[in-house]
Amino acid sequence: MVIDSSFWLNLAVALGIGLLIGAERERNRGEPGDQSIAGIRTFTIASLVGAISMMLNIWLLVTSLFCVTIFAATASFIKRDKEAGLTSEVTLVFTVILGGLAMSAPALAASLAVSAAILLAAKDPIHVFVRGVVTKDEMIDFLILAAATLIVLPLVPNELIGPFDAINPHNLWLIVILVMLIGALGHLALRLLGQRIGLPLVGLVSGFVSSIATVGAMGERARQTPSLMASSVAGATLSSLSTILLLATLLAAIHLPTLRTLAPSLIFGGLTIAIYGLIVTLSSFHEGGLEVIKPSRSFSVKTALMLAGMIAVVLVASAGLKFWFGQAGLVVATGLAGLADVHAATISVASLEAAGKIGAESAAIPILVAFSINSASKVVMAMASGGRQFSRQVALGLILQVAATWFGWWIF
Repeated sequence: MVIDSSFWLNLAVALGIGLLIGAERERNRGEPGDQSIAGIRTFTIASLVGAISMMLNIWLLVTSLFCVTIFAATASFIKRDKEAGLTSEVTLVFTVILGGLAMSAPALAASLAVSAAILLAAKDPIHVFVRGVVTKDEMIDFLILAAATLIVLPLVPNELIGPFDAINPHNLWLIVILVMLIGALGHLALRLLGQRIGLPLVGLVSGFVSSIATVGAMGERARQTPSLMASSVAGATLSSLSTILLLATLLAAIHLPTLRTLAPSLIFGGLTIAIYGLIVTLSSFHEGGLEVIKPSRSFSVKTALMLAGMIAVVLVASAGLKFWFGQAGLVVATGLAGLADVHAATISVASLEAAGKIGAESAAIPILVAFSINSASKVVMAMASGGRQFSRQVALGLILQVAATWFGWWIF
């Protein structure tokens, strides 16, 4: 066994781990009614036991863990306090493991120790949040979202399937997750910021990810809670402002001449939808007169699946038309792509111009056509998710935006 400078450093990390966790347990131990089995000295020694055991032999570490577990179980049994938990006992065993880990991966051991100390110190806020703030429905929604992301998504094939190889199940399921996430963010914003600011802010931010998905989520919110109609319209409208900003960013990164050609259109369209969104947001300040205290479910799985289904139908229809009629022109192709995603169409056209295959003037029209058709898709989604009143208000803003965009192109 060679003892060098790294050995002493790792041993110091193990010592620090024991002191950190032990200090937190010692402070908690001094509170009235607490009967923790160990304090700062015990936790520090436990961490050092793990470190020395790991240094000598892995089986010695296993034996140490077994002995500490027996000691902790015996001490817990002697207390015989029905209301006491097992936090200190489990933490003591965990400290031995961290001490052993510090000898081979000190950075990982230290980060885990800090995380454990934070969890231990945040006992009261966590209990208050879980028991008093989060409702049962919200917890169920969180578990559904976690399962959809961590369990289902890795199992969904990431390849083109179906008619004309037009559907990627992995990407469609990402849309489902995105809609549920936007709904959850909107729900959280309602809880934290109230209806007047929460939904418009969530709509603006979520629009950078997917404006169509945001419109669908906001429509479902408006259908569930009619008193939030104006706020939901504001969120859906401002998501289209994000579309303009993202288009400008993409064009700036891919081909600046295309951005300069479309700059008047983007400025006119952006200012128009921003003004309309601001007007709707201000009108929502007078909505209902009361803040929502207990919003409904965080999101609707049905709405998320419906949106993914609509996008799948659009993708298959677009691929079918291309297969049957061939490349009938760049405008038709980008228009079909714009049914589902205007950004993909913009990237493809700007890339063609950057490669010198088309001119700046020829690139502008297909992008504007894709943008216009994408806005029509948002109107359809607004009708499907939020009903007539919601879709009418959203459609007005989109019509004004598209008209201003084409006007900027025509006048300049």
